[in-house]
Amino acid sequence: MKALSRALLCAPLPFAFTAVPSLAEDAPPPAADILVTAQKQQQTIENAPSTHAGIDAATIATTINAVNVEDTLKYLPSLLVRKRHIGDTQAPLATRTSGLGSSARSLIYADGALLSSLIGNNNTAASPRWSLVSPQEIARIDVLYGPFSAAYAGNSIGAVVNITTRLPDTLEATVSAGTNVQTFNQYGTHDNLPARQIGGTIGDRFGPLALFASVDHTTSNAQPLLYVTAATQPAGTTGGYADVNRTGAPIEVLGASGIEHQDQTNLKVKAALDITSGIRLTYVGGLFLNDTDASAETYLTGTGTGQAVYTNAFSGGVYSYDERHWSHALSATGSGDRFDWQLIGTLYDFAHDVQRIPAGTLPAANDGGAGTITRLNGTGWKTADAKGAWRSDADATHTVSFGAHIDTYRIDSNRYATTDWLNGSPGALNLQSKGDTRTAALWAQDVWKLLPSVALTIGGRYEWWKAYNGVNVSTSPAIAVDQPTLAAHKFSPKASLAWDPSHDWTVRASFGEAWRFPTVGELYQIVTSPVAAVPNPNLKPEGALSEELAIERHDAHGSIRLSFFNEAIRNALISQLGPINGNPLTLATFVQNVDRTRARGVEFALQRTDLLPRIDLSGSVTYADAETRKDAVLPAAQGKLLPQVPRWKATIVGTWRPTDQLSLTAAARYSSRNYGTIDNSDTVGNTFQGFYKYFVVDLRAQVRINPHWALGLGVDNVNNDKYFLYHPFPQRSFRADLTWTL
Repeated sequence: MKALSRALLCAPLPFAFTAVPSLAEDAPPPAADILVTAQKQQQTIENAPSTHAGIDAATIATTINAVNVEDTLKYLPSLLVRKRHIGDTQAPLATRTSGLGSSARSLIYADGALLSSLIGNNNTAASPRWSLVSPQEIARIDVLYGPFSAAYAGNSIGAVVNITTRLPDTLEATVSAGTNVQTFNQYGTHDNLPARQIGGTIGDRFGPLALFASVDHTTSNAQPLLYVTAATQPAGTTGGYADVNRTGAPIEVLGASGIEHQDQTNLKVKAALDITSGIRLTYVGGLFLNDTDASAETYLTGTGTGQAVYTNAFSGGVYSYDERHWSHALSATGSGDRFDWQLIGTLYDFAHDVQRIPAGTLPAANDGGAGTITRLNGTGWKTADAKGAWRSDADATHTVSFGAHIDTYRIDSNRYATTDWLNGSPGALNLQSKGDTRTAALWAQDVWKLLPSVALTIGGRYEWWKAYNGVNVSTSPAIAVDQPTLAAHKFSPKASLAWDPSHDWTVRASFGEAWRFPTVGELYQIVTSPVAAVPNPNLKPEGALSEELAIERHDAHGSIRLSFFNEAIRNALISQLGPINGNPLTLATFVQNVDRTRARGVEFALQRTDLLPRIDLSGSVTYADAETRKDAVLPAAQGKLLPQVPRWKATIVGTWRPTDQLSLTAAARYSSRNYGTIDNSDTVGNTFQGFYKYFVVDLRAQVRINPHWALGLGVDNVNNDKYFLYHPFPQRSFRADLTWTL
């Protein structure tokens, strides 16, 4: 398989961009009874004994320049969403112990429906389906840290994000419009990059039936995602920029590519029928449409001619995307004095997912010519869950939760040659990656009140996993491989002991084992361009042992928490970047089982309302010592920091409300230097393909003009920090939004 992987890297295969969200702010606050019902279902059935943090709709509207749903998480403790630009379809979540290349180590749900794209474990096609949530319907978001609940699969090693949405009780409607302008200056690229957004919702209740619908459309222009580099300036040209690559070797920056223009539409419908006072049936459907075109810009001109000059390397960052993805979720919930239950099934379908990329050299290739077409049609997943919770008595001395789960994931990637990459039909198949995984699970846990101030939670999860139907085909070289079937079954015990020494204090010690099984993409999906990915069909599950001691003080004005955490992983599945055939300018993503890793640290989180009169303050500081403890394949990695897990992360958000109609917010985010390679050989961080530190300051003002109108003004990255997390990240951006509420 190693020989096959090296051979397949010789041909250009584009990787797939996937779903996106879109956000209009200032949705009216949810009715209290609806919010309480949603929270009750989550708390009584899942009973997660985990440290948590959260944010509600009102705080999102006043404190965050939120354009997309993932923006709402950016100030929560220890979290980082890699959003490279507005409309970015590749926005994975990094947690306190896992980096941006470990998207399968977190779970994201909306009202119990899975948003995580567990077809891979990377920061591309495996990014969460944020677009499954209409931003206007968010009531609140809660984050659970660590794999301490039996209700969640081993993908909860890092964090679980639960998005709770609302349903209307009366006629309601919103219309929101926003604009964003980024000023970007780097190397030879100097642009003002506008983005526009408009969205609306409407909902009403007709007796036992509640209906809700939303639509959002976003048009955006992004900064370059890629730079074209070479060891030396091409002969007979001028205009390159001398720099160094991430290993410190001299390079010439010849131009920019991956400059995306996107038109995206998200449609959402939701219907809930109260069959009885305690039973509700809910359907949620979504349609995501994406039309993306990426272009390139050369800095080179011919000596004496003044004509633009391109090399072959520019074509890899020129592509078009056409996507149509459907999502469906059907659930039934019931509640009573002693017993609550939930049934939920979800389906996500890449109904149409096509990427086109040229094979020829620019500028001629801009008008057509030979290229490739990659289709992911048929890729997707299905999930089903049945959950219940039983309380032993009125005081809930025992609360026993239990459930069953099954999911299937499929990757179906086919690349074809074409004579016209812009509009031509697919020709001969020249590269194929296919396969399936299936996981079934049973779980149970008991929250036992030993004393009025002491609660013990014990539980376990048993999982059966299988990977099958794996196929890799290539015509150059001529290879067709049926990959081996894999199977595993694992048990994950959980335990947590909570003590309330007084009304305002809680001390909780938690332990959890978790098994994260290889994804279908890690096992089978081969990608060769722009960033190559090499799968491994013989991967083993990774096993995590996690512990946390959390001390928290909480009252009516907020909370203060100090957490000590430790995580040891055997056979860690790590996705990392490395050179192909020793060429430091050509990188690939490799997946391997690393013998043992360890991540330990401390997290401090503060959330206070009215800390001073009309002043709210929240923030966090996280220190993580995350390193490779043993790596028999690459001993140089031992003792080095894990990829994309910095030692320090910090956030702070302060809001002043001089009047009830005006709020003024200043926020800052900081991350220390981190690395992209497991052996930390990328010694230069602030360059293309490097991972650097950043300090970003954001500002926002919201004015409630009257009960129906709200105006938001803001600036992100007001200090214009220019940094790289492999890609160049947004520079100073100006935001304005206007929302009308019925």
